[in-house]
Amino acid sequence: MAIDSKKSLKSKLPVISVAFALSAATLLGGCTAQVRVAAPPPPPPPRVYVAPPPPPPAYVAPAVDVEVQANEAPPPLPTYDQPPPPDDGYLWTPGYWAWGGGGYYWVPGTWVQPPRVGVLWTPGYWGFVGGVYAFHGGYWGPHIGFYGGVNYGFGYVGVGFAGGRWVGNSFAYNSSVTNVNVTNIHNTYNETVINNVTVNKVSYNGGAGGTAAVPTAQEKAAMSEPHVPPTPAQRQHIQEAGKNPALQAKANGGHPAIAATPKPGAFNAPGVVGAHGAAPLAHTPTPPPAQTVHAQTQPGTQPAGAKPLGTTQPPGGKPPGSTQPAGAKPPVTALNGAKPAPKPLPKPKPKPQPQEKKGEERP
Repeated sequence: MAIDSKKSLKSKLPVISVAFALSAATLLGGCTAQVRVAAPPPPPPPRVYVAPPPPPPAYVAPAVDVEVQANEAPPPLPTYDQPPPPDDGYLWTPGYWAWGGGGYYWVPGTWVQPPRVGVLWTPGYWGFVGGVYAFHGGYWGPHIGFYGGVNYGFGYVGVGFAGGRWVGNSFAYNSSVTNVNVTNIHNTYNETVINNVTVNKVSYNGGAGGTAAVPTAQEKAAMSEPHVPPTPAQRQHIQEAGKNPALQAKANGGHPAIAATPKPGAFNAPGVVGAHGAAPLAHTPTPPPAQTVHAQTQPGTQPAGAKPLGTTQPPGGKPPGSTQPAGAKPPVTALNGAKPAPKPLPKPKPKPQPQEKKGEERP
């Protein structure tokens, strides 16, 4: 048995040797150093142009408040000074371009008495929507609504109103932005207005070159409040402006000679203010009233140019009571209608005094 064990062990030695050799080769192979070369970085991805986000869409107002539409943009707002209020209690309504008769015309800014205590004026504005310019009319209300972000000036800086406020039943004027005569009006205050809106003369909202304002939360709330339409004086003011040829934009080149008035419709009253660069108004003098010739005469009088009753004038003679000899030329009338100065009469010659005879005694 021992001999068989030795023989089997000897027979297995070559196999074990081969296994050890393979294991050693494997271990030596694992110790071999490997040198790796870094691959080049991948190329950067191609640049793709990303357009900037589009501007916010223009505000689309309800169609119910659109008064008129036009295919062309209104002219820029003119530059003008504000006339002082005529009396306490008047509120300022800024001027604007209106459309009528195939073109734009200027509605002058003016001072208006509000329809009741506590209301403020929200001015109208032009908005570009759907390829046309639509005008949204102004209104009276307890708060200022949206007016397109248009900077009308004098407290209307594009958002809200800083020209005054109601204090109880009286309106107080902010003298820092309102041309108020503190000598006549004492209900004033001075508050600096910080204007965060770009100051320009753009007169419309939306479209190319228009303002990009949208209603704020406060303006949306004011738009849903009860409103009062323009007063009869305001409507008459607009109608009179449309009839005035001098206010047509084609005639004044965007610089109306009547840019603001002290009261509605007072286009020829003292205190009218013209736009900067406007031509002065040509005032046509009023002709004097013509004299009326009455056909009827009072008893005992004769019409002008009539001959006295019961008398005749001989041919070539002189009328009764006339001192002009017959056949003499009629008196010459000057070119201006006045009679020429009469010629001086010759001085009478002194009468010769009778000479006294010598020797005669005076009685």
